This record gives sequence, C-alpha cells and structure tokens, in this order.
Amino acid sequence: MKRMEALGMLELSSIAVAYRVEDAMLKASEVDLLVARTICSGKYIVMVGGQVAAVEASVRAGRDISQEALIDELIIPNIDQRVFPAITGGVSLEESDKDALGVLEAFSVTAIIEGADAAVKAASVKLFRIHVAMAIGGKGFLMLTGAVGDVEAAIEAGARKIAERGLLVAKVVIPRPDDRIYRDII
Repeated sequence: MKRMEALGMLELSSIAVAYRVEDAMLKASEVDLLVARTICSGKYIVMVGGQVAAVEASVRAGRDISQEALIDELIIPNIDQRVFPAITGGVSLEESDKDALGVLEAFSVTAIIEGADAAVKAASVKLFRIHVAMAIGGKGFLMLTGAVGDVEAAIEAGARKIAERGLLVAKVVIPRPDDRIYRDII
C-alpha cells in the first residue's frame, strides 16, 4: 500500500444513501477506498485514504449529498501510518511486544479511529488491532501493546481524544497479561 497522508470517513444511517455517497466520494478525487461496508445497527461506513487535499475533497463531496443520513465525519491529515495495518489486521505480535496490553473502546467508529491516531502518536507502542462496529453494536475498540508506561500514555492520549467527542466507553491497561489472553486476540 502506498503512503497515505490522510484518512477520511463518513458514518451514515442509511445504506441506500451510503452507496450514492460512496460513489460521489470516489468520483470527487483520487483516493483509495479503504473500507465501505455495513456495520451494526444498520449503519454504513465509507473510509478513504490519500493525499490531504484529495481526502478533504472526497469527504466534502460525500457530505454534501448525504442528506439527513450523516451521523459523523472525520478527516485526519498527517495520520500515523500504523493506523492502516491495524484496521486491516495486518499486524503480528512478537513475544517482546507483550509487556502490557491496552484496550480503548468508543461508541463510534470515527471516534476509535481518531483515538487510535492520537494514541500511537503519544508513545512508542504497537497498535495491532482496530475493530470497527461488527458484532459490537456499532462501537469500536483498539488494542495496543508495549512497555507499561508507554501503553498507559498511549491509552490516556487516545481516551482524551475520544472523550472530547463524548464517546468514550472504557479504557484499560493490563500489565503483563496472561499469554492466554492473546490467543483470542490474534
């Protein structure tokens, strides 16, 4: 995957309108479609990546025709590149990564993506999973590992960002988690 400077997304309440929005976003500028799918509670997300101006134009085009279906929107310029593989599940863990486990949970997909970016920019951690809305009622959560102090700092930074939106569900740091915890995660 080529380097993406920005991530943009729209969360919509109508699946039918979402297809029109997705089409407008892709036609508006040269962006890569990262995720476009239904999520729990009958919502739909469209997530794109690319150059900042292209992502801004794409999100603007989608928002402009979204009617009353728009639930939330997000543009993160200069997004940390560690966010993308965590969304797609392309991160593997080593034994040395397991000093502490941090879990952050938000009421929306847009909030957890924004929290993930803030978390990885705050400390030296390995973001290995971002779960968006499937089978969890439209919520999102992330998981990261690293040294206990770094995980605590990352989780605090991500939680602050999510709390600014009023969408924080929970934040947890587990020092030296039992290895059996990872079998269900990885």
